[in-house]
Amino acid sequence: MRKIWATVLGGATAGLLDILSAYASLAPRGISPLQINQFIAGAVIGPSAASAGGSTTALLGLGVHFSLTTLMAGIFVAVSQRLPTLLRYPWYSGLTYGALIYFVMNYVAVPLTAVQGWKLPHGWAIVAGLLAHCFYVGTPIAFIARAFLGEQSASRPLE
Repeated sequence: MRKIWATVLGGATAGLLDILSAYASLAPRGISPLQINQFIAGAVIGPSAASAGGSTTALLGLGVHFSLTTLMAGIFVAVSQRLPTLLRYPWYSGLTYGALIYFVMNYVAVPLTAVQGWKLPHGWAIVAGLLAHCFYVGTPIAFIARAFLGEQSASRPLE
């Protein structure tokens, strides 16, 4: 049950922090939360259908986003069961995991979706995206996993 809670709460926290970060960073450029969520939905149903779908597709995008962050948390929880050191050092493991997630999302996952015309981030967008994934996704997942599973891993020897 602890693994499930670590996964659900880790995914929800990372998802909330990450999406709020996106809203805050894109609002000055005139991009609304509705458009951001529709962009995310566009990865699944294509950008035309997503932008035409209004709030329904925005909700789909939000669901996709939180499903992904929950999957990310689940992967961390599963790997931490084999490598308990991840739970002992959540700053290191969280920052590293966040960086890994950033690169996988931008260089593997998004290019394979239905998003048309995807361009890799460049310049300060790389720095901002990398920091956001490290501090808003990887680190919360690692600390929440430690909070729920840390006692179990502390009794095991380093592997």
